[in-house]
Amino acid sequence: MRKWFLILVLLFAGLSAGSLTCLAQEASPKGGEEDVNIAEVIFEHIGDDYSWHILSWKGKDVAIHLPCIVRSKTSGWHFFCSSRLSHGQEWEGFHIARSGEKHEGKIVESNGERPFDISITKNVLSLIMSSILLVVIVLLTARWYRRHDALNEAPTGLAAAMEPVVMMIHEMARENIGEDDYRKFSPYLLTAFLFIILNNFLGIIPIFPGGANLTGNIACTLVLALFTFFTVNIFGTKHYYKDIFCPDVPGFLKPIMPVIEVFSALMKPVSLTIRLFANMLAGHIQILGVVCIIFIMAKYGPLLLGSMSVISVLFGIFLDCLEILISFIQAYVFTMLSSIYIGLARQKGE
Repeated sequence: MRKWFLILVLLFAGLSAGSLTCLAQEASPKGGEEDVNIAEVIFEHIGDDYSWHILSWKGKDVAIHLPCIVRSKTSGWHFFCSSRLSHGQEWEGFHIARSGEKHEGKIVESNGERPFDISITKNVLSLIMSSILLVVIVLLTARWYRRHDALNEAPTGLAAAMEPVVMMIHEMARENIGEDDYRKFSPYLLTAFLFIILNNFLGIIPIFPGGANLTGNIACTLVLALFTFFTVNIFGTKHYYKDIFCPDVPGFLKPIMPVIEVFSALMKPVSLTIRLFANMLAGHIQILGVVCIIFIMAKYGPLLLGSMSVISVLFGIFLDCLEILISFIQAYVFTMLSSIYIGLARQKGE
């Protein structure tokens, strides 16, 4: 076990060092004299896009160009490849808004208006791939248990890795929701945990199919939080709603407490959304910022540049390892709070 753990650590360290070097090459200003725009480099890597940049090879960008699907109010539906809009080009009356323009980075029409846009972007493709990967992991695990007697045989391979995760969430649901109801909500909690941690880990890996900032996108974390919000309020008991709209408090507080309780219920998904989004986004920004230190120091001579490059790469690897821990913690905290909210809503009362 220790041997495999050491191999994984060394592999991840090598991958991190190589990826940081590739990132440094991509961020390096052409010609070597102009200053690198750190904000542009960072937001380019953490933002969504209509193509998925893989690497730069011999001065050319290798990227996956994704399908654009837009509907104009005047000309109807349009389907085309995002390569048609590369390098500021215009196609069928559409172009990508340039820096400083309204709707920057989004597809707009010639008059500057935003069409109805359901294009497959980088984050959407990452969502599709991670969802398929999650389904495959769950089905392969279930396949092992269908073919073996789990009571008399220890799981192996993927099933052995998944069993402690499943049991951890199972026990979390039992403690926070209760013995009577936890089995109903364990599948949702386990799905939420696996989805979040899988996308957190994929976001750390800087090479395809990783590198997308899905859980660092507030739209994704908002949808996850809304799943918890609707689960809590759809399956809430009469006692739960009584505590919100008619709590047992002194008479002068009865008009005030429902307002406070409703506001508290609405703030729960907001806190879940912002906590996951902010932590994952901040981690990616920190790693990118450390890499950009290399180019800040480039103007101060080779000695300082060389020493800071080594420090930057080593510190970047450290932040990558720290991000693994944060990825697990954030997935765990989101799932734990969801189970607590569900448990509070399922209280039967006296």
